[in-house]
Amino acid sequence: MRLMIVGTLEGHTSTAWKIAVDRGAAVAHAPTVDDALKALRAGRGADLLMVDARLPVSRLRQNLESERIHIPIVACGIGNDARAAVRAIQGGAKEYIPLPPDADLIAAVLAAVAGDSDTIICRDPAMLRVLALAEQVAPADASVLITGESGTGKELLARFLHSHSRRASRAFVSVNCAAIPENLLESELFGHEKGAFTGAVARRIGKFEEANGGTLLLDEISEMHPRLQAKLLRAIQEREIDRVGGMHPVKIDIRLLATSNRELEEEVKAGNFREDLFFRLNVMTLHVPALRERPQDIALLAEHFARHFADVNALPQRRLKAEVIARLETHHWRGNVRELENTIHRAVLLAPGPEIGPEAIVLSGPSLAPDDAPARAVQAAEAVAAGQAAGGLVGRTVAEVERQLIIDTLHHTLGNRTHAANILGISIRTLRNKLKQYNEDGFAVPQPGEPEQVSL
Repeated sequence: MRLMIVGTLEGHTSTAWKIAVDRGAAVAHAPTVDDALKALRAGRGADLLMVDARLPVSRLRQNLESERIHIPIVACGIGNDARAAVRAIQGGAKEYIPLPPDADLIAAVLAAVAGDSDTIICRDPAMLRVLALAEQVAPADASVLITGESGTGKELLARFLHSHSRRASRAFVSVNCAAIPENLLESELFGHEKGAFTGAVARRIGKFEEANGGTLLLDEISEMHPRLQAKLLRAIQEREIDRVGGMHPVKIDIRLLATSNRELEEEVKAGNFREDLFFRLNVMTLHVPALRERPQDIALLAEHFARHFADVNALPQRRLKAEVIARLETHHWRGNVRELENTIHRAVLLAPGPEIGPEAIVLSGPSLAPDDAPARAVQAAEAVAAGQAAGGLVGRTVAEVERQLIIDTLHHTLGNRTHAANILGISIRTLRNKLKQYNEDGFAVPQPGEPEQVSL
């Protein structure tokens, strides 16, 4: 966990620094917004910015957005200054922490940001075998290709590899190749010099250099354009990269991890992925099983998510009823752990009492136990609901129905484009093009991380 404190925090910088360090964070300090931007452009990355509310938080957020630097911001100010809190939240801060800093509150914020840590919750033999193999190969510097369906936890396994490696004390940097447009991904990976293209207002260190000495994860690498695959292959072979607009190569020392929810060998045969790059990445392969292939983990994960989302939403703990567990264990889980997480989050919000019953569980898709009477009853109810909804399709154009389906699916995946594309059965490029058109037509499109709208 890398924390950057920006400003003086009303004179409480050293206190906040000590609290964060005691919670395991690596802390850096930037006196001003401009100093913070310079540090981030220079590759001194951060997972969270803790910013003095008296500084121009809005300008900081706008600069980060324009330069595609994605880091959450929390603002800090004197506790009774309501106007500063409102101004900071409106300016783009995710949270407002009153000063002087409270150790438990800062610890909670750090824990929320680091929620995708290397902790993997499992007890099913299928997943335990994967973890044992991961622990065995973690100390090496060899590239690892992590495969599995969308939502199974491939990035979580990558973080596990990093935290159990010799590079654990250095940076772990992740790039989602599917989430960044093709014309921007090269700069994101390799960096650029000032003036290299329109909008390049300053030199920007790319993810390869930011991860120098540590681990770089290329998430959903199968979505990378073949032209960039050639440049990536050279970077792996030569251990050096060229910034966009740069005159000299830059040496790098990283461990490379990659994930894919596609069969890369099939992508190679289809001409979508370079064979030589595939063999460079595929020194070691770890396959994360689908949730339906690790049934002993379903109840364990459901109970974990129930506790977590009760805490996050400041609600009392709610126990899952036995019939709910039974129903969850017979579901197909097409969206894997991510779908289970969203299902339990909804259930925590919808449950009317101290227990989570079947009425709070909203599922879609097939069951693994079609002969089970309760499951058949649930499927019948869902089918009736679906039929009622279908009646509303009459009189609408195919384009209108398609748009609604895509937007509803994005709500379901909390804005995750890759997951939505997989559910819809279309490519990520097709999805991006349609979303671009919807935005231009004035329709609201869920953004990544945007919570699903639940009617209570």
